[in-house]
Amino acid sequence: MTKKNMHTFHIPVMGLAYTIDSPIRVAQYGISSVIALADDDLIEKMRNFYSTKFNIPYEEITQKFHDYRAQRITSYLNLVDKIVQEKFESFKTELTESKTALENFISMLPNTSDIKKGFQNLLDDGISFKENIKNYIESHLFPGEIDVNIMTKLDKDNFIKNEQLPIEFNDAHAALRGFANSNLESSVVLSAGMNPRLYSYFENFKDFFPNENNELKKKIILKVSDFRSAMIQGNFLAKKGLWVSEYRIESGLNCGGHAFATDGLLLGTILEEFKEKKEQLVQSAHELMIKALQLKNQHYPETPLKIKVTVQGGVGTSAEHEFLLDQYNVDSVGWGSPFLLVPEATSVDKETRKLLMNAKEDDFYLSNISPLGVPFNTLKGTSNEFFKQKRIQENKAGSSCPKKFLALSKEYDSHGICTASKKYQDIKLEELESMKDALSAKEFEKQQIKITEKSCLCVGLANASYLENNIKIKGQSQGVVICPGPNLAYFDQEVTLKEMVQHIYLGKSVIRTNDRPHIFVKELKMYVDYFRNEIQSVAGELSTAQIKKWNTFKTNLLEGIDYYQQLFSNSFYFKNDMQKIKNDFDMYKLELMEIKIPENKYIV
Repeated sequence: MTKKNMHTFHIPVMGLAYTIDSPIRVAQYGISSVIALADDDLIEKMRNFYSTKFNIPYEEITQKFHDYRAQRITSYLNLVDKIVQEKFESFKTELTESKTALENFISMLPNTSDIKKGFQNLLDDGISFKENIKNYIESHLFPGEIDVNIMTKLDKDNFIKNEQLPIEFNDAHAALRGFANSNLESSVVLSAGMNPRLYSYFENFKDFFPNENNELKKKIILKVSDFRSAMIQGNFLAKKGLWVSEYRIESGLNCGGHAFATDGLLLGTILEEFKEKKEQLVQSAHELMIKALQLKNQHYPETPLKIKVTVQGGVGTSAEHEFLLDQYNVDSVGWGSPFLLVPEATSVDKETRKLLMNAKEDDFYLSNISPLGVPFNTLKGTSNEFFKQKRIQENKAGSSCPKKFLALSKEYDSHGICTASKKYQDIKLEELESMKDALSAKEFEKQQIKITEKSCLCVGLANASYLENNIKIKGQSQGVVICPGPNLAYFDQEVTLKEMVQHIYLGKSVIRTNDRPHIFVKELKMYVDYFRNEIQSVAGELSTAQIKKWNTFKTNLLEGIDYYQQLFSNSFYFKNDMQKIKNDFDMYKLELMEIKIPENKYIV
């Protein structure tokens, strides 16, 4: 039986905890969501929590177990799958027996849905209602996907004492094995760029290869920022006989969590290129995959398997959602941060959710708190910020680093140290102190902040689930790190799942402000600000390569603005806001033109 998506949106991965159990909460309604696999300790505690809640036998998988990380992940995913299936069966029964429940469910489906139309016809018919509804449900409804996310660069080497374990026990490798060994028939979302060793490891698991019916039990989704990256990564995997079933395009800056800025390529221009060249992507990968599977003496599909293109990052209104679907022919639109205000969908403690509701536009900012050294979207006033500043004031800067998932720096230890750890920051602060006489007071303070501003994301991004579910938090107080996209500034109230879904589909807006900028305008502003800050923050010698990069960045932004101006001059969308959107594009184009790129090799 071919599954047909009921919804045109999905809930992307958020942090470590925020979508850790989202499938249990929403999958019965056909809504797909993504679980982060980075933190096996959190995963094990959530397995314990849900086993207790649903009266399912539980036996702890401790760190003394061989391959404990992969085993924890497999066991949790199997548990989630079991609970989702049970909740889905109960939900189907409820729909059959309760006309009110059915009507409520129908009201959460998009108007374009054939399933919605089918239900409505049965309701209007009224003859043999219960039996017809039951048959229709059995043949048309499916639970949402239980997808997982692996950040490819979080692939830390692991050791037993001083002996390095084989590469398959690296963090990302073990996470992939945990998913591959699970009962799930879903997808793994690979984010944060290409990891050739990890990509090659996929070849060890038959579920990622097509069977005799040209079906994939487990699929690969690549989160990408541009077409070139998609082509390179897709072809790399195809040469191993592996198929990328979905390219998930994410806005470079207008998203939650880590922000991987493009070279000035704006979301609309990226989507346009995917729309124009999708067939090229399909054919290139298909030809390479066939050759690889023939060499492996494995079954291969005569015709290309299906490829989806989806988009996420910054969408906030029903009109934007519909526009992205229609204009760029994408298969789904990711709605992330707004769901942080939906208790039925995400795992967020009450204090943090209240902070999100009360936050204004200036409270959301692109920070340097990530130990990965990548810009990170976060929020002022978090409990994590409070505890971090308290330690700094007490001359105890840095985290105790209990989990070490981001202990990737080999600068002082071949096993790796996290730059947010006390161990690392003590060394750096001591080095800085030895240079104090050679630095101005202002420069000394700047360097000091650069060292101590890093936050313990491993603990901070997991604590919300512990707090929400009253699970004891051991060790040093880290509080909560939250990683919303800047779009959340315009959502200021807790809402039900039904209200958020109807906001997406029916335009029953839950936004109570009139000054929210268009998704493309907001992203453009962020890029102009980012570009200006990049130029202003550079000191010392400036290379020709850097000047060339900035010129490319500026050119791409200007071309992107021209594309938007042309696009909206012929658009039937956003008629009521069109003049404001055009004025905003003109304003940021002028701002961009006024930013001067240095031409000499030195900045004074």
